[in-house]
Amino acid sequence: MKEIDIEEFLQIRHGIPVVDVRSPSEFKRGHIPGANNIPLFDDDQRARVGIRYHRQGREEAIMEGLRIVGPHMEALAKQARALAGQQRKLILHCWRGGMRSESMAWLFERLSIQTYVLKGGYKTYRRYGRARLQQPASVVVLSGYTGSGKTDILQALEREGEQVLDLEGLARHKGSAFGAMGQKEQLPNEHFENLIFEKWFRFNLNQPIWIEDESKMIGKNGIPDELFAVMRSAPVIRLEMSKSLRVERLVQEYACFDQQKLHQGIDKIRKRLGGDKARKAHQAIDQCDFHTAIDITLDYYDKAYLHGLKKRNHHQIYPLETDRDDPDCNARMLSQKAPQLLNDAYSFHS
Repeated sequence: MKEIDIEEFLQIRHGIPVVDVRSPSEFKRGHIPGANNIPLFDDDQRARVGIRYHRQGREEAIMEGLRIVGPHMEALAKQARALAGQQRKLILHCWRGGMRSESMAWLFERLSIQTYVLKGGYKTYRRYGRARLQQPASVVVLSGYTGSGKTDILQALEREGEQVLDLEGLARHKGSAFGAMGQKEQLPNEHFENLIFEKWFRFNLNQPIWIEDESKMIGKNGIPDELFAVMRSAPVIRLEMSKSLRVERLVQEYACFDQQKLHQGIDKIRKRLGGDKARKAHQAIDQCDFHTAIDITLDYYDKAYLHGLKKRNHHQIYPLETDRDDPDCNARMLSQKAPQLLNDAYSFHS
């Protein structure tokens, strides 16, 4: 068994399977992306060992663990051997590098599997991820009214080789009252944060990192405090696009959804929209007049956007007009003009 620190772990893990030996519920709540779960204990068994530890001490907890694991050692061994494959190497971790990882490492070594154990376990991974978010980074926030196609522009930038953190994509939510439509179920917040860490680990922090302007919460997922602080202090490119173009884009995105879901979205913002406007929006949906319904809802979203923009440092907001809804074209315009517009805030390196 070889104990490795987080830096070495991040360097070698892509060629060696990673094994998370925590319980299924711990793994489901959040895990290192790409890891495989071979739990030493299931959830009930882990609870039993924990109770024994608190009531009778470490030695009795170990004895309880041995009673539980004994009959299952062969099954654990088979899973490990299959995962290790011909290279016969595994990296494993538990919560904080304690008895669970030590026990499984002992078993894997008996199978002649070269075993690396992450020092400090999953807890170290989480701590390292948050620390990385606090390091100086050349973040550029892409802002603009709802319907400006910001997500599509970010994806176009990424295709062109730019560094992009698509928070809405990772959160499986578009951030508005209608944001869950067409999306998969959101992940637990802990795992959402882990997906952010993984993207951040791959970034060159001296090069521009493009992020869409977001509120702290994206649906049920919250942006880590460390990252949100960076976003709030970063320079902002405000994409300015006409309302007519935005309405047309949103009609294309949302008119395909079940009308009942659209009604539910209107109901979520009824108080802010106002009773009369909400009623007119509902009527427009019933009549399949989606242009009118979206035009009405944008009155609320545009006001909310301007209110949020006022909280930012106006010296760090750079307006950029576009007269076309073409994500590829707008992405090229951004990548060409961003260095000039943001020269006062960051020094970009080619």
